[in-house]
Amino acid sequence: MAPRKGAGKGEKKKKVTNEVITKECTINIHKRIHGIGFKKRAPRAIKAVRQFAEKMMGTPDIRIDTRLNKHLWSKGVRSVPFRVRVRLARKRNDDEDSVHRLYTLVTFVPCASFKGTHTLNVDSE
Repeated sequence: MAPRKGAGKGEKKKKVTNEVITKECTINIHKRIHGIGFKKRAPRAIKAVRQFAEKMMGTPDIRIDTRLNKHLWSKGVRSVPFRVRVRLARKRNDDEDSVHRLYTLVTFVPCASFKGTHTLNVDSE
């Protein structure tokens, strides 16, 4: 029997809101790339960040900042940082040709220690 698609009886379907919001989160990359071969670790970390952002913000259009990309690749392809602190900003898409009304910009936030850091709603600038 094939699996069902969509939300069935008693299941909640996640709504994509039109609200512009900014969140600051810590992503544990280590658990997402555990068991991945050395030459695929940094590319898989980028995909994991993309997947995390899509789940948190509900937008399929994810844009990763160059500073975050450089930080993930900073120790090479195989020694990716275990955790990374990011700012997820859901913004309106100004491009008329785009199918999606909103996109998420993922930027790097320098962090000395990850102890006690929680997800925060940040006032957008």
